[in-house]
Amino acid sequence: MTRRRLVLFSAFMAAMVLLAGCSGSKDAAEGTTSNQEKELVYAATKDIDDMNPHLYAGSMPAQGMVYESLVENTEEGIKPLLAESWEISADGQVYTFHLRKDVSFHDGEPFNAEAVKKNIDAVQNNKQKHSWIKLSKKIVECKVIDEYTVALLLSEPYYPALSELSMTRPYVFISPQNFINGETKDGVAGYNGTGPYALKAHEKEKYATFEANENYWGGAPKIKKITAKVLPSGETTFLALQKGEVNTVFTDDRGAVSIDDEAMNQLAASGNYQLVRSKPMNTKLIVANSSKKDSPVSEATVREAIWYAIDRESISRDLLHGNEKPADALFSPNVNYAHVDLKKRGYDVGKANQILDESGWKWEAGGEVRTKAGNKLAMEFYYDSNSPSQKTQAEFIQNSLKEIGIQIKIIGEESPSIANRRKTGNYDLLYSQTWGLAYDPQTTISAFTDVSYNLHATRGIAKADELYKKIDEVMVSSDEKTRKSLYADILTIVHDEAVFIPLTHGGVTIIAPANVKGISFKQTQYELPFERMSIE
Repeated sequence: MTRRRLVLFSAFMAAMVLLAGCSGSKDAAEGTTSNQEKELVYAATKDIDDMNPHLYAGSMPAQGMVYESLVENTEEGIKPLLAESWEISADGQVYTFHLRKDVSFHDGEPFNAEAVKKNIDAVQNNKQKHSWIKLSKKIVECKVIDEYTVALLLSEPYYPALSELSMTRPYVFISPQNFINGETKDGVAGYNGTGPYALKAHEKEKYATFEANENYWGGAPKIKKITAKVLPSGETTFLALQKGEVNTVFTDDRGAVSIDDEAMNQLAASGNYQLVRSKPMNTKLIVANSSKKDSPVSEATVREAIWYAIDRESISRDLLHGNEKPADALFSPNVNYAHVDLKKRGYDVGKANQILDESGWKWEAGGEVRTKAGNKLAMEFYYDSNSPSQKTQAEFIQNSLKEIGIQIKIIGEESPSIANRRKTGNYDLLYSQTWGLAYDPQTTISAFTDVSYNLHATRGIAKADELYKKIDEVMVSSDEKTRKSLYADILTIVHDEAVFIPLTHGGVTIIAPANVKGISFKQTQYELPFERMSIE
């Protein structure tokens, strides 16, 4: 532990003792819990931004409190949410949903078939924005059958339809009264959903306050107020915990936690906080831009050497304190269709050097970096500047690749900048993650073909056309055996090309006061079920 962190932690522990001594006896004597204790205040590394659920600027944990979908993806499969039940036609092209009749939006507007149609039509009227979701290209019409029944007509069968309807966005529902000129693509006039919490106050780049929806169809939440407080990551968040300005920290929608694993373990050891982790939900990885022809990263041998040169066991054990497990493939074993026999690439510096030697990258005696035809084996690696963990891992990887003659410049940027690089292809290597259990494998794999996500990573590989053809086929496959075979082929192609270099299998981490009960997880890393929690 650094001296600075030791000082901070000691001060924190002293403050906790003082707080317990000053306030505990009165609350215990009165048998009540103060209003402040009934509030959950979490540290957010970014503002909630535009909460329009049909666009992508907003914070997904915040949107998950406010908006809901027709169905929910759970560990047991797709379950009812705003739709009580549904039927799928024999040809797989018509989904008929029977809606709950006891639901209204936060502004009092009724949730019914007309509201569903208006929302789905609004999303489809901006479907170019949602091209990464294949369902957006399959929907032909949303048809009102009666007041509480809607039918979704598709152009062809599409097996992930229900999974994509369960996502945090865009197929969720906002009050039609918040539409502008009948649309949502150019903005909305309010943020009224049907969810367990309603947005009540927002000061940009400072905080957002959500209050319990007392008329929630699933029952009023026990925690009556939730505040998202914007704080820089690292010691600022640690100090805010010390001062009582925030009381909760969790993994955000970019997979970042605003304090590091060591600090979280120390907080949990104090007895005043609990540390709760989900099972593996995603894979943290390096995305390699195979289509950047002026960079060494376009060579499959270079990408494979990088894979061999990274010691995932050390990342897991020494950097992440065993909280994430080493990954040797794109998906964790608990992802559907991920049980594929793939080439093993363990940590092997000798193998990495051999691959680079044989591919013509020379390492002259006394030199710090390999060269070929006068070009240095040098690349840039981008990570989220709000994540202490990503920074630490990037530094470790930089040093690891230096040992095999690869020069890496690591650059931390804000998430919008990272997203723009992904879209434009202006990168060599990016720290990233898969979409997660509720979305995979179909969503991560669909993103291989989308320019906003990982098209640049896959477009330069030798079998790109074959890969894209198989992706199109698997999404409309109706035969389980065929689907398994196609997924196996897809995963084998990208694994052999080493365009997605796995690091660890991660999930959602929560640091919360010890008196918060009912902490659990959804089948998605982008939302937390705050409505299931209570404070004793």
